[in-house]
Amino acid sequence: MSCCAPGAETVNTGSALPSREEIELSSRNLGDGRMESWFTVPGVHCGSCIRTAETAAMAVPGVEHARLNLSSRTLAITWRKDECDPRQVISTLGSAGYNAFATDPASQGRDPVLRRLLISLAVAGFAASNIMLLSVSVWSGADGATRDMFHWISAMIALPAVVFAGSPFFKPAWAAIRHGSLNMDVPISLAVILAAAMSLYETTNHGESAYFDASVSLLFFLLIGRTLDHLMRERARTAVRSLARMSPFGATVISADGSRDFLPLASIEPGMRLHVAAGERIPVDAVLLNGDSDFDFAIVNGESAPVAATNGMHLPGGVMNLSGPVEVSARAKASDSFIAEMVRMISEAEGAKAGFRRIADRAAAVYAPAVHILSLATFVMWIALGQGWHFAATTAIAVLVITCPCALGLAVPIVHVVAAGRLFRNGVMVRNGAALEKLAEVDIALFDKTGTLTTGMPKLIGQETIPASSLALATALARESSHPFSKVIAAEASGSDLPVVEAVRELPGKGVTARRNDDEIRLGRPDWASSSVAAEDGIVLSVNGDELARFHFAESLRPGAMQLVGDLARTGIPSEILSGDSAEKVSEIAALLDIDKLSARLSPAEKLDRLTALRADGRHTLMIGDGVNDAPALAAAHVSFAPASAADIGRSSADFVFLHDDLQVVSEALAVSRQARRLVLQNFGIAIAYNLIAVPLAVVGLATPLVAALAMSSSSILVVANAMRLNFAGTAGKKKPALEPLPTIRHNTGVTRERLAA
Repeated sequence: MSCCAPGAETVNTGSALPSREEIELSSRNLGDGRMESWFTVPGVHCGSCIRTAETAAMAVPGVEHARLNLSSRTLAITWRKDECDPRQVISTLGSAGYNAFATDPASQGRDPVLRRLLISLAVAGFAASNIMLLSVSVWSGADGATRDMFHWISAMIALPAVVFAGSPFFKPAWAAIRHGSLNMDVPISLAVILAAAMSLYETTNHGESAYFDASVSLLFFLLIGRTLDHLMRERARTAVRSLARMSPFGATVISADGSRDFLPLASIEPGMRLHVAAGERIPVDAVLLNGDSDFDFAIVNGESAPVAATNGMHLPGGVMNLSGPVEVSARAKASDSFIAEMVRMISEAEGAKAGFRRIADRAAAVYAPAVHILSLATFVMWIALGQGWHFAATTAIAVLVITCPCALGLAVPIVHVVAAGRLFRNGVMVRNGAALEKLAEVDIALFDKTGTLTTGMPKLIGQETIPASSLALATALARESSHPFSKVIAAEASGSDLPVVEAVRELPGKGVTARRNDDEIRLGRPDWASSSVAAEDGIVLSVNGDELARFHFAESLRPGAMQLVGDLARTGIPSEILSGDSAEKVSEIAALLDIDKLSARLSPAEKLDRLTALRADGRHTLMIGDGVNDAPALAAAHVSFAPASAADIGRSSADFVFLHDDLQVVSEALAVSRQARRLVLQNFGIAIAYNLIAVPLAVVGLATPLVAALAMSSSSILVVANAMRLNFAGTAGKKKPALEPLPTIRHNTGVTRERLAA
């Protein structure tokens, strides 16, 4: 197995470049004239390839950023529309030796790489088995013309097999040499070609030994390793494919005249009216216009309980329409919708350059020239010691094979890919692969309050004491307001029994006012709605200044908040609350969660100052927040989390996004990150131990090319198998503990606690 990613290349035989318009249609508009595009680069294999491709892309005028994901062989670039022609990226990569094709990261299709690898593996296996049978006769004592005949038959089988089955190694090796660089396929190709050439030389000169079996068997074992590598990577990335498959291929668009046309997903534009039948998924982020149905939001929040349709509700792309046809209005293009964002998060996480990964890439980069130098030195040494060129060449070939840093190159990326897949199954999206390493280093946790430690959704309490007529009148006003408290009141009464009110106006910061007959009705702050001196808690409904009813609200702790704070404390990580809310409300939450340190009424800048101060003290901060005001702190933290319900800028600033309501997934992510760190260190140990043992054996002539191929493939398989343990170690497969009843905090002058079921 190679440290390089699997390699049956797709060759661009001079096909025309896509138009600029085609590339722009498949790109994501970032605003300010900036676009994000993706290109498939099937010829990349190792750290050297990544650097070469990224450097070539960055050389194109107008390209601001380039990052290549080795697992998916996808190059993501950020470019300016007024300065860059994205087609030049494809041309520049081609000049650097890498064919590139315009694509979208969520694109689906068959796997031509696996098909090519399997065919090559079958050819090499067939050739190796037959040559081995012929070799038995030679080993049994055949000599003279009989031996030469068997050698020539072996040559006729081996040489075509080497050419065909070796192409996954030869093509990238030749591309690298042609452009003045080295990759890990170069020593492999040299070893195979030299073994076959030596065998042909021995056959034409009636030699006693030929190594056709070694050259073909070497390819066979290398292809086994490379195929397993490819399968492991594809298996680890099934989360991305499963998520992408939740997007339909198109949508039924309702035209202005009422006619309906089915358009591809890429043709859906914001503002289009779409028809979604029962049993279909919402194609893009949309707003419900009309229709009676229920929706399954499990893809967004992990909760499969149906949610009843209400006009105006936001529907992320991928939500399942369960029970009836609906009409929706598209809010975003497919490339900007929820599913596409989730796919990008995983792809970005896999492509991020974490500290360990940079170390492995740098080591692999210097390894290729070192391998050639060592192999040449071995050849010269044995010639100088009088062992003859035959033994010296065989030993040098074995050194070329056995010193390929396969295990080293796989040590980090395979662990990160498996970890990202496991976290996704637990409801956590990894936006930054480097964050996996950072999460294992955190030593203090900082929480926003509203929307993070609490649900952020107020709950009306004590409504049973409010007369039905007052509740209906309050609902008639509240339904005309966008304030969160008004929305809660409006949900409490049926719209069919509401009194008629006129001249409804909402006064920001005060409340809603309306007229009914000759009476002025107000719903809002007590000091504004009521003419009498009253307590300042709750929301007051008044008629002509006389209080009719008072509404009180509560907020609940987010599920898992208590468990998370407790888990952090048990692992020696203290917790702190940074909130813009009042000191009274923050103190209530802190007391319930047993958090000693808290800060209230903080502005976004003050939250950022606190993060900066902790960083200056050498602390590794974990920040968990959800609002726009948390975005600077999320970006400044050592590592950060945000819920899927967070504001767009909050999600974009965080390293992890959790899809479920339960905060305990942060504990699970912390456990996974620590397990991943241990596995990376173990993989480095395996790679180093392999080289310390195998390289000296090859140099002193104790390993044939065939044994070297077996050893190299075994080390890589061992590293991959060790990484796959992450799917079963620690918390994997454990039943999530039942949540305890959650306290509810009443926003009033006095503090009360009500017990609610989790």
